[in-house]
Amino acid sequence: MKLDLDEMLQKVQAGRWELRAIDWDAPGADRVRPEQREQLRDFMCDLVWIEHVGARGFAALADKAPDPRLRAIYRCFEREEEQHARAELALMRRWGMVRPGEIPDANINVRLVVAWLDRHADDIDFATLTCVIAMLEVALDGALVKFLLDEVHDPVCHAVFAHINRDEARHLAVDFHVMEQNGMRPQTRATLRMLARALHPTAALGLLVYVPLLSRMRDNLVRMGFDEERLYRAIRRFDQVGSRSPHTRNSVAYRAIRAHGRMVVRRDHPYHYFGDAMVALTRHIPPRLLGPLPAWAQALSERRA
Repeated sequence: MKLDLDEMLQKVQAGRWELRAIDWDAPGADRVRPEQREQLRDFMCDLVWIEHVGARGFAALADKAPDPRLRAIYRCFEREEEQHARAELALMRRWGMVRPGEIPDANINVRLVVAWLDRHADDIDFATLTCVIAMLEVALDGALVKFLLDEVHDPVCHAVFAHINRDEARHLAVDFHVMEQNGMRPQTRATLRMLARALHPTAALGLLVYVPLLSRMRDNLVRMGFDEERLYRAIRRFDQVGSRSPHTRNSVAYRAIRAHGRMVVRRDHPYHYFGDAMVALTRHIPPRLLGPLPAWAQALSERRA
C-alpha cells in the first residue's frame, strides 16, 4: 500500500478539526433513551480511555519512526486521539452520563494497560506496535463505532464521529503502509529481536493486561445487544487487508498479530477460556494497588480546543 508521506502529512494537517466548532447544545440529546444511558455509559467510558491509550501508542511510534515525515504524522495522530477522547467525553456530558468537569473512572483492565504502557511502551519494537495499533483501530472503526452510530440517533453524535472516522481512515492508511514497509526489510534480525523481546517478562505481562481488556470490552458490548460476530468480522479485515501485500505478509510482527486475531475470531478457541478467566481474575485487583494515573493519562479533559 504505497503512500506519499508528504501528501499524507498535508492531508492530516488540513483535516484538523476543533471541538468548539461542534454545537454541543443542538437538539437531539434526548434521542438517547433512558434505558440506553446506563449501558452506553460503560461503552463510552471504554471508548474514551481506549482513545487515550491510542494516543500514548502513537507517541511511542513517533519516537521510533525512521522518517521525519512519519514522525510528524504520528505526532498529529497522537493529538487526534486525544481530541477523539475529549469529543467522546463531551458527548457523555451532553447525554448526562458525567457531570461538567468529571472524568469517568477507567475500569481495572484499562488501568492495567495504562500502567503497563507507562513503563514499557517505549520498549515495544516499532513493527509490533504498528500492528497492534492497526488491529485495535480496525476493531474500533469497523465494529464499535458503527454499532454506536446504529444505536444512537443524536445528530451531534453522528457529526462528531464523521470527523473521527475521517481521522481513523487516515490512521489506517498509514498503519498498513508502514506494515508493508516493515515487511520489505530483512526479517531474520527482526524475528530474532522479536523472539528476544517475547521471552522478556515485560512482554508476558503486556499480554496478561492486553488480553482481558479485549475480552472485557467484548462483554460490555454484548450486554448492550451487540452481535460479537460484527467485532470478529472487523478483526478479520485486518487479516484480509494486510494479506493483500506480499511484503506485509512477510513481516513477522504482522504474522504474530494476525495469528492472535485468528484466535480471537474463533469463539470456540481455547484462547477465550484464558481471556474470560483473566477478566474474572482482574476484577478482584484493588485499583489502589496501581497507584495514581501517570501524567499523560491525567491530561484527559473536556477543553474544547
